[in-house]
Parts: sequence; structure tokens; C-alpha cells
Amino acid sequence: MSVFHKVSVGFALGALIAGAASAQDGYRLPPQDIVDIVDAPNAPATTLSPDRRHLLLLHRENLPPVSELARPMERLAGMRLDAETNGRHGPRSIIGLSVIDLETGRERRIETPDDVGLSGFTWSPDGSKAAFLVTYEDTIGLWVADMRRARAREVIASGVNAVFDAVDWMPDSEYLLVNTVPDARGDQPQRPRVPSGPVIQEASGVEAPVRTYQDLLEDEHDAALFAWLAETQVVRVRHDGRRARDIGEPGLYWNVEPAPGGDYILIGELEAPFSYDVPWSRFADRTEVWTAEGEPVAELGFQPIADDVPIGGVVDGRRAFDWQASHPAQVIWREALDGGDPRVETDERDSAWALAAPFDGEPAEVARFEDRYFGVGFTSEGELGIAVEYDRDTRVLRRWVVDFADPGAAPRLAEERNLQDAYADPGNPLSTVNEYGQTVAAVIDGHMYFTGNGATPEGDRPFLSRVNFDTFESEELWRNSGENYERVIDILSDDGSVFLTSYEDPVTPPNVRRRSGDEVEAITNFPNPHPQLNEITRELITYEREDGVPLSATLYLPAGYDAERDGPLPLLVWAYPREFNDARTAGQVRGSPHRFARVAGTSPRFMVTQGYALLENATMPIVGDDPETVNDTFIEQLVLSAEAAIHLSVERGVGDGERTAIAGHSYGAFMTAHLLAQSDLFRAGIARSGAYNRTLTPFGFQAERRTFWAAPEVYFELSPFMAADQIDEPMLMIHGQIDNNSGTFPMQSERMFAAVKGNAGTARLVMLPYESHGYRARESVLHVLAESIEWLDTYVKPDEQVVPHREDEPAAAEEGDAAIE
Repeated sequence: MSVFHKVSVGFALGALIAGAASAQDGYRLPPQDIVDIVDAPNAPATTLSPDRRHLLLLHRENLPPVSELARPMERLAGMRLDAETNGRHGPRSIIGLSVIDLETGRERRIETPDDVGLSGFTWSPDGSKAAFLVTYEDTIGLWVADMRRARAREVIASGVNAVFDAVDWMPDSEYLLVNTVPDARGDQPQRPRVPSGPVIQEASGVEAPVRTYQDLLEDEHDAALFAWLAETQVVRVRHDGRRARDIGEPGLYWNVEPAPGGDYILIGELEAPFSYDVPWSRFADRTEVWTAEGEPVAELGFQPIADDVPIGGVVDGRRAFDWQASHPAQVIWREALDGGDPRVETDERDSAWALAAPFDGEPAEVARFEDRYFGVGFTSEGELGIAVEYDRDTRVLRRWVVDFADPGAAPRLAEERNLQDAYADPGNPLSTVNEYGQTVAAVIDGHMYFTGNGATPEGDRPFLSRVNFDTFESEELWRNSGENYERVIDILSDDGSVFLTSYEDPVTPPNVRRRSGDEVEAITNFPNPHPQLNEITRELITYEREDGVPLSATLYLPAGYDAERDGPLPLLVWAYPREFNDARTAGQVRGSPHRFARVAGTSPRFMVTQGYALLENATMPIVGDDPETVNDTFIEQLVLSAEAAIHLSVERGVGDGERTAIAGHSYGAFMTAHLLAQSDLFRAGIARSGAYNRTLTPFGFQAERRTFWAAPEVYFELSPFMAADQIDEPMLMIHGQIDNNSGTFPMQSERMFAAVKGNAGTARLVMLPYESHGYRARESVLHVLAESIEWLDTYVKPDEQVVPHREDEPAAAEEGDAAIE
């Protein structure tokens, strides 16, 4: 007899549950032991100075109150802005600083203003100083911290414009370029009480598919307000606040970047009129080079509004301008050879270009690529860069060594692999600062040093390797071992024998160490924020689904639990589906059972404290060799993976195959709704911030490339909304009221709830005020945990299944607007 049959036992709880579900009781709290864990302080974040002499500690505030999220917000051009501060909207995170001298090990506090938020940390090229923004109640200032003295001073008291990146160091580490609010900007535009006319958009017969972006401009007032907030006066100022002077005239500058040699500035400027269909990154923009004093030198490119870019494509013409890090004044960019359309069949798809000062000659085509060119990282070896191209059909990534000093020279292949092949990932090169103050990949005595996750069938084992720059043959110098997780931050000696690491184990949070041979020195000693959870057990497990595809998950069990003695537990499966080209890469193990198990935010790990077994990150691969049709078997493969996870829990004695729930966030919520509609494997589900009607994302979603009009049957089948009448297990839906993630409109959950309710299903919809795709406010986080615990305790934990009364047919529509709808 299958362990997946349904228990049809009814309880007289229907009215009680329905009454509780309709109550509006304000924010709720989970059990106090969970509140204590949520409120446990966060360890500081760390950042290493470019000269490797200092470790800056960024002290973090715990969860903010919802009142911080409730500050007035302007939702404009795909951004969320605070008009009071003239920066991005959102709660503060960093509230204090300290610095550790790596030579002496001494930690010193850096004094900063009280009751402010610190952000935008930027190291000076020489590593002696760090600039950062200070956000007050109604403005943003700029400060600079001196590492040797452990002192910070105010550079600009107010008026920094942080709509876009606000600060960049000049190569000399003495001066900074800062975006500021123009003195003569004028008053903030006010929305007129009476509109001047309707909002009109036109289609001109040109194919112009766009994703479902949110927070777009909606009318003339939005456009005027966006321009008012984005207008910038560039200022050059010394790190001590002296010698400030305006550079150029005010404009809508989204990119202000000094040349490596310091003599020029690369400018990216938005141009009106703006689009109501795409975010600011696709507005018309002009790229220019200025002198360091703000005089225009050359116009390098102009891109009109990019609202007709093919899905998965790029703009036609010059794009992605940047300075070459290994040259004092050479601009590089990319150009499509396929018109930017990935559907075009061609032998060469993209190209790399360069133009040096004085920018009045013909640009040089440096290299051509078979697939899409995604940029270049330069090295400390001459003008050699490592360029990356990627084939979206085969998922093959290639890295080429390209000589920008010798345009047209044949590139040298450094790496070729399937991007999803974690076991073959060689990692990434460690960096250094070159003569121009730019961060580049370090080449030391003909070798580079690579570090990476080191995925293996037993889990991640980070490594440090030395790679010959000519042959790219690799020699492993060190690899993590034992029941801990340790990764390399950077090397401190040219031969790689001394290096910094981040060390953690299941009961110890990440801390910085210095390794020299067999000697290990602790640099930080951050405590475990929740030692009371140390006895929770965790195990990385592997298994197979019925069609032979390998799967994996991390199994968490309550403290002191013994399967033979205590019997099976109620089980929560937490997952997120991902697409793969083949079963080999789909089955690779990612992650480590030896990392610190931080339990924070709305983590499903909290359920383990309430007597549940948890299969976290249970893999749900969708495998298909053709990326165009991989979703044709999406539902079937989901069910196979879910069956395998439940079978595993039964075989191990930790689950009984009956008291099982499925849950996930975003695409995991989409998965949850499908599994409740298309299988009888689970008693209940929790779906957070999901999308359920794919006709509302008609130009593709996740890995789906086809449009709704090309494959309407696929969009219909992959919309759990269309199967809402089949969802006869209780589903808790949670969504932020102002979710701005592409595709997951709050309306998705509202309509899904209405569909389940209208078909006599059991559901609860929780809409969190002022929350976006993830949940940040303390009140919201605690409420989500309280709701989740009660939902699972009601519908999953009891020995016999709770089946609320359900009518055979949905109620008839009422007359009026509801009937018309």
C-alpha cells in the first residue's frame, strides 16, 4: 500500500479555523524561544583592505521596525527612492565600524554619528582609507575613515545624491568624485490635482517584448519627479573635505567613472523622454568622455530607449562602456554581431572594442566571439584580460585570454565548461591593485591564485590553487577538510603560503583566520548567536528519483531526537526548482553540511525547534536537453522529485509519508501550488511571494523562453491558478504588499487566494504591509513565523489529517460587478 494515500478524517474544527482565518488581530508573535533567536545580534560583516593590512568590521543592526519601511517611498523607473534623503529607500543595516590591524591584531572602534545608517563603503585604491555614506533623517552625507588612525571625518555634510552610485575614488587615493544635489535644483514637483490629459502609449508595428517590470513611471508627474531626484552635480573633493569644486554642469548622470590614469572621466547620462514600459537602465542614454576638469572631449555612443530588445538579447550597437583597468585612458565596450537577437543563427555573435585617448581615432576591434560576450577582467600582466563568453543554449562558458594591446590577435582559451557543472568549476582568480589603482587579477611570477567552492559529491570543499598563466595547469595548495567549512579570503604572501580564511563549523559562526603552513591564528572571535540550537542535527543526504536523476537535500532533526526510539516526525520539505541540461549536472551536490547553521529571518529551520523534521533545499531539478522545451515536463518532474524526498524520509524512519508539508519562496511558492494541485503527496503547503498565473508574465519567466502566444498550452499548464479547483489541501499564502520582483506581483497571490476560495478550497492569505519580495521588518518576520507554525501545527502535525468541510461545488457568483468579473 502506498504511503501517499489520503486520510479522509474530518474534524469539527472548520468553523473555528475559518473564524480565526478571518480575524484581523494585528501582528502576531511565535513562541518566545523563537523570538529570542530572531532577536539575537548579528555578527559584523568584514571587508579586507586592498593593501591587505586592515580588516574593516561593519557592525549590523538587527531587524528594523516596520516603521522604517513605512517611510514615504517614490516608486519610479524600476527603483524605490526616498525623496527626503535623495537616495534609495530602505531601512538601515550598518550602524557602526571598527578596524583590525592585521599585523598587531588590535581592534579599534571608529567613531561615527549616532542613530544613522552607514552604507556605500568604497576603499581607496591604496587601501589606507574607506569612504562611506551616512544617511540621516532628511539627507545623505559623505565620510572617510582613516584605517591607520581608526578615525572618520565628515567630507560632505549633506546633499549627496545617492539615486545612483554616489562615490568613486580618484586613482591617487586623495580625491573623490561625488554625485551631489545641484544647489539650484528647485522645489520638488508636486502632483497636480487635475491631470493635464490622459496617459497615452503607442505601438509602432515593431516587435517590442518586455518582461513584467514593476515600479515603472506611469505619467508626466512621475517622469518629472524622477528627473528631479536623479539630477546630479558632480563634485571633486579631497578626502579631508577641502578643495571641493564642481565638475561640469548638472545632468542625469547614472555613471561617473574616473580613468585609471586620472586625466579623464567616463560619463553616462540619461536622456528624456523616458519610457513607461521599461526601467531606467533601458532609458535612452549618452556616453561621453570628459577631461578631469569637466570639459567634454568625445561622444562615444548613444542608445535610444531599449524597449524592443528581444527576450534574452542585448541592445544593438555599442553597449557596456568601461575603462580598461590596465591602461591609463582606454575605453572598452561590446557590440553585437547578431543585432542583439539570440535567435539569429550566426558563427560570430559578439565583439570587443577599444578606443584610447585622445578618443578621436578609429576604434579597434579587439576580438570576436562565437557566443554572447559578457565582459572582461584584466590582469596585472600587461594589457591581457580574461574575457567571458556564454552559450545560453548549451550553458557552455568559455574564458579567453585576450591581448588588448594587440587587437585581432588570436585569443587563448583558458577555460571551457558547462556553467552548471559545479564539480568542474576552477574558481576565480584572486586580485591585486595595479599601478593605476585598479583591481585586477594578480599574476605573480607567471602564476595566478584561484579559490572557489570546490563542490564534491560529499559537499563543498573550498580550495586554493596556483595556476600557470601560460598553460592554465593547476596545482592545489590547500583544500578544506574535516567537519568544518573554511574558504580563502585572500593570500598574504606572493607564494600563497600565508592567507586569510573565513572559518565556520555547525556551531561556530564565520570568523576570520590567518593560515601560515600548519599555524592558524584567529583574527576575529564572533560568538554563536544561538547556542541553544547546537544540539540540532544536520546531515547532507543523497538519493535518486524514480527516473534515475540524482537528488540531494540537507536533513535537520530536533535536538535529542532518535528515530528508533521516538518514531517518525512531521516533515517539512523546503525547495526551489531549477532547470538543467542533463541529469549529471542536475544531480551534483552543492552546499556543505559543515557550515554554521544560522537560524534567522523567516528560515524554515525554525520549524525544527517545534518538533518537525526538515528537508531543506531538497533538489527539484527540471532536466531537458533542449532549453526551449525543458518546461514541457515540469509538473511530472516536480512530482517525481517530491515522491523521492518523501520516500527517503520514510526509509530513514524520520517521516511517515503522511504528515508532510511542502513550502517554498518565489519560484518555490509556484512549485508548492503545483504540487498541491497535481499530487496528493502533501497534507498542506506554505507558498511565499509566488506567481501562479503565467499568462500575467507572457514574455517568458524563469527559464521559459517561449512567449504565451508561441506556447499557450504550456503557459496554461504551468499556471497553478488554472488548477485552483484541484487544490484540496490547505495552502497558506504570504506576500509582501509592495513586492517589486519581476513577475511576482502581489495580485498573483490575491487572485490565487480568490480562486482557491471560490472553489471551496482551504487557504489563508497574509499580505505584509510595506514588504517587498523578501521580508525585512521585525514585526513581519515574527508574524510569518507565527503563521507558519500555526498552519503546520493545525494541518500537518496531528496524527490524523485535518480535512475542513468542503462543498462539492463553488458558490454561485453574486450579482453585479462580482458576477461580471
